[in-house]
Amino acid sequence: MDPRVRTHAELLVDHCTDVTADDNVLIRAPTPAEELVVALYEVLGERGARPTTHWRNPRTGRAYARAMDDDDFRTRDHELAAMKETDVVILVGGATNTAETSDVDPTKATASSRARQPILEERLDTRWVITQHPTAAAAQQAEMSTAAWCDFVYDAVNRDWDQQREFQQQLADLLDSADEVRLVSGETTDLRLDVDGMRAGNDDAEYNLPGGEVYTSPVPDGVEGEVTFDLPLRRNGRDIEDARLVFEDGVVVDYAARRGEEVLASVLDTDDGARRLGELGIGMNRGIDRITHTLLFDEKMGDTVHLALGNALEECVPDNHAFNRSAAHVDMLVDMSHDARIEFDGDVVQRNGVFRFEDGFEE
Repeated sequence: MDPRVRTHAELLVDHCTDVTADDNVLIRAPTPAEELVVALYEVLGERGARPTTHWRNPRTGRAYARAMDDDDFRTRDHELAAMKETDVVILVGGATNTAETSDVDPTKATASSRARQPILEERLDTRWVITQHPTAAAAQQAEMSTAAWCDFVYDAVNRDWDQQREFQQQLADLLDSADEVRLVSGETTDLRLDVDGMRAGNDDAEYNLPGGEVYTSPVPDGVEGEVTFDLPLRRNGRDIEDARLVFEDGVVVDYAARRGEEVLASVLDTDDGARRLGELGIGMNRGIDRITHTLLFDEKMGDTVHLALGNALEECVPDNHAFNRSAAHVDMLVDMSHDARIEFDGDVVQRNGVFRFEDGFEE
């Protein structure tokens, strides 16, 4: 076994989810991630935890979705009951074919999201983490050799997360005290987000491995302006490119996309909350230096921001604030590497991908 796989497993169990003896641990993983799952079982056995594995196969998911009618999707009560007995959830990505579900009607993905919402809400009450095992399919998607992709994944994952936390906290402190965020990129993005009273989070690989972002949830009716997501998103095997959203009073009132507009429409039609933003994330992981078309990595790049349509983040919204609820939570990315800036209350905190506290920042 590659020793980096064992390190990956240890980080997931110890750093990300703090597994202890007698914890019930659910691992959801695709079959190509078997090596990581074996390492996880080894580490979990040393901790005295009780793991079980739900193997995911996109081919079976595709077959099921294509056979189902939209109105027939229902919450799987047995899966919900199992989640209620689960302490820790480790979600592993790693496809053999990243386009396996590309011929599934996007409305079925929307219907499935609605049906799974109670399970999602229960899972969010556990200690959970999302990660990625390197596979040849993801390497091909990133236009890299399999060996180079493995190196890229482990360089992003196996980092000094205490040092990363300190680096990110500089921005988290600024965001936590801000009332308004403004994003400007070229002539296609000028968006203002009300974050007054919302909490800032510092993702040091607690919920995502790799981690590497500072994030918050905007006030649900406090988003104004327009944004073009000029970095591609793959959603259920289909690409969304150059998506444009226009917000008024927090709600998407107009949208378009050069490619995948029907997929974008299906996301927006999930429910009322899917037409509002649930998250603003600012990437800060310098171990990720290129777009790979794998969102878990791309959204952490230091010269990107991502905005999520749909469900807000529990840890960011105080009890006395409005919470945007949705069965959707779909992140989309904006390139902030050139002709771009991020402002907190009118002060520039990042320009052309360089943060105020980094060398090379220009006022």
